Amino acid sequence: MNVILTGATGMVGEGVLLVCLEHPAVQHVTVLTRRATGRTHPKLSELILPDFLEIESLSAQLSGYDACFFCAGVSSIGMNEATFTKNTYDTTLKVATTLAQRNPNMVFDYVSGRGTDSSAQGRVMWARVKGRTENAILQLPFRAAYNFRPGMMKAMPGQQQLLKTYKALAWLYPVLKVLAPGWTCTLREVGEAMINTVLKGYHQSNIEVKDIKALAKLS
Repeated sequence: MNVILTGATGMVGEGVLLVCLEHPAVQHVTVLTRRATGRTHPKLSELILPDFLEIESLSAQLSGYDACFFCAGVSSIGMNEATFTKNTYDTTLKVATTLAQRNPNMVFDYVSGRGTDSSAQGRVMWARVKGRTENAILQLPFRAAYNFRPGMMKAMPGQQQLLKTYKALAWLYPVLKVLAPGWTCTLREVGEAMINTVLKGYHQSNIEVKDIKALAKLS
C-alpha cells in the first residue's frame, strides 16, 4: 500500500511512521509535514506544507494513495475554542476532503483521543471539537474511515520526538498496563492496527484501546 502520513514530527506520527517503514505491506510513505523530519529511508518521501489549509496547492501530487494516517494534532491547553477548532476541525477536514476527492478508494485513519465526545455537545471543549471532527470525517466519501482513540502509548524503539510529559511519566506505563489495561497500548500496536484497517477492515468506526489491540493482532 501507499500511505500519506501526517504528524511525523510528533510522538504519535513518528511512532506510526516507524511501524510503516518496517511493515512489508507498506510500499511507500509520503509524509505531509510542516517541516522536514530529518529522516531518510528508501520507502520515505516528504511533502512540506507549512499551512495544511493550503493543501490544494499540492493536489496534483496527492493521487494514487491507499491510506492516510492522520496523526497530526495540537494540545488544547491555552487555546480558546475558536483557535482549537481552526487547528483541529478545519485543518483536518481540509486535508481529508482534498484527499477524498483525489482518492475515493482511500482508508482514512484519524488519531483523536480517549474520551472524545461523539455527541459534540459535552462540557469538555477539546472532546467536543474532536467529536465534531470525527463525525465529519465519517461523512466523507472514503472507502472507509476510522477514529483512533488511544490512551497512554508506549513509544517505539528509536523514537526521537517524545513529549516531555511522556518522558516524565513513562515509568507509569507498566503500572497502568496492569491496573488499567483499557488505557494503555503501544505505538507499535497503533501502527499495526492502522495498517490492518486497510488490509482487513474493522466492524466499527470508533477505535478504542481494546479495538487497537484487537486490530493489531489480525493476521
